[in-house]
Amino acid sequence: MDRIIITGGRRLEGRLPISGAKNAALTLLPCALLTDEPLTLRNLPRLADVDAFGHLLNQMGVSTTIEGASPADFGRVMTLRANRVTSTVAPYDIVRKMRASILVLGPLVARAGEATVSLPGGCAIGNRPIDLHLKALEALGAEIELAAGYVKAVAPGGRLPGGDFTFPVVSVGATENAVMAAVLASGRSVLDNAAREPEIVDLCRCLVAMGARIGGIGDSRLVIDGVKKLYGATYKVMADRIEAGSYACAAAMTGGALDLIGACADEMRATIAALVEAGIHVEELPDGLRVAANGPIRPLTLSTAPYPGFATDMQAQFMALLALAEGSSVLTETIFENRYMHVPELARMGADIRVSGRTAVVAGVDRLHGAQVMATDLRASMSLIIAGLAAEGETHVARIYHLDRGYERLEEKLQAVGAAIERAGGD
Repeated sequence: MDRIIITGGRRLEGRLPISGAKNAALTLLPCALLTDEPLTLRNLPRLADVDAFGHLLNQMGVSTTIEGASPADFGRVMTLRANRVTSTVAPYDIVRKMRASILVLGPLVARAGEATVSLPGGCAIGNRPIDLHLKALEALGAEIELAAGYVKAVAPGGRLPGGDFTFPVVSVGATENAVMAAVLASGRSVLDNAAREPEIVDLCRCLVAMGARIGGIGDSRLVIDGVKKLYGATYKVMADRIEAGSYACAAAMTGGALDLIGACADEMRATIAALVEAGIHVEELPDGLRVAANGPIRPLTLSTAPYPGFATDMQAQFMALLALAEGSSVLTETIFENRYMHVPELARMGADIRVSGRTAVVAGVDRLHGAQVMATDLRASMSLIIAGLAAEGETHVARIYHLDRGYERLEEKLQAVGAAIERAGGD
């Protein structure tokens, strides 16, 4: 199994391109199921999860072609066409590897009138049930049955009527599934307490480009008037705000300065506010963001929250950054109950972190040292990379398949801005 080897202590400096957003791409890909016309997605990141999702769509009759982009380029242009849905089953062997596969459920019910989808897998960061996905689809008129590890959803009469649903708690995935199901319903649907993440805005904008009628985009109340047909479109995937935030932490932790090309400040306000409070210089550029170290790292008190709050997907990276702060920081994880699995690995590098329930106290230390560490999930993997870049000596990060799910060509990007980092085969 591959691993990443980092010789730490090198200042990062230069221009670093931000790829298309993983979380947006995995939501836009299933939109291809909603029309028999071509959907072309630009700026699609080259990631294991994107490839796996494409394979799943292929099994459902979606053709996929890659246009123009050289294998050496970041991002891809992919055209997907579901001229005919040949299968409405998402099997266990694919879905178990990637939780986002559940997002075919809504589009399949909307387009084909039925769907059979395995219960999902993904990172082991806590209990992430799909009950809200199912309740939302039921409110839109679907009949739901659970059997033998699969969800069976049917639209009586072949088309969902639409309906109203209030999410009892904010759920990004459930909102996405409900929106995709509602756009082809025969009536109006109203979704209250819907998630407002930029990736959902991206989804709604793509659907509107395909002919959907969605009101309230960016708000917690979405009003969707179903249409009989959606059409083909060309759409550019938004920049990855989590990738941008991750590299911002790397720049700050190494005492460096990076221009994050393509990063969008408006989608990163909570991350930027936390960086500035920690004493990091952040400047908006015409083509992105500049992030630069600006003296000692100051301690923070942070609590994760749904957008526009501080993203749970940035918690691990900030924990690595705050391990070198001058003082003690307090992090509270409110979204997932098991998202501190990186703590023992950071401790192996010399970090001083104490966890009690959902709260972690990070006492800043003078330095970190290289060690052999193991990634436990996608964002935990990145926290170890960031720590390794700043640590003294050599760090070996194992189980890096997590990184390949969410960070496009990480080593190449970091090497280009001064990092001593390489991928090596496993022992």
